[in-house]
Amino acid sequence: MAESGARSWLWLSLLVLVLDQASKWLVYGLLDPFQVVALTETLHLTLVFNEGAAFSLLAGAGGWQRWLFSLIAVAVSVALVIWLGRLRRDQRWSAAALALLLGGALGNLIDRVVLGHVIDFVQVYLPFLPMSLFNPWPAFNVADSAISIGVVILLIVTLFEQPEPRHQD
Repeated sequence: MAESGARSWLWLSLLVLVLDQASKWLVYGLLDPFQVVALTETLHLTLVFNEGAAFSLLAGAGGWQRWLFSLIAVAVSVALVIWLGRLRRDQRWSAAALALLLGGALGNLIDRVVLGHVIDFVQVYLPFLPMSLFNPWPAFNVADSAISIGVVILLIVTLFEQPEPRHQD
């Protein structure tokens, strides 16, 4: 693994992992399942358990999805570490994005392997949408937030980064 990329950004992955697990266990210890604590009119804490993937995809599949999603998370995490290790020192935004993705993937992986489901607890109501399928927005957690932010950063970097000139041999 190259010194230039991974080792200097793994602290961010660890920070996401620690914040994710600490927040999940705090909410798990304080709330009953489906108990709602309104922080604001549009932001609530609600303890829910997601046995599926994003938006509860395959949540009712019978249990096999736990191991499929765990295997995918392990493979993605390995790929992210390799990718992170290949970055140049000046690719800070890409490194930050990959570190966020890695921390989020590991946070949800721990839940899946240890508990059989992911703990979600942030519930957002979107006042500009009528009550519908996505209002309230599906519950999420710190790991999900880190993954979403990482993806947005990667998209921005991909769209606006100048390609490195190729050297002809």
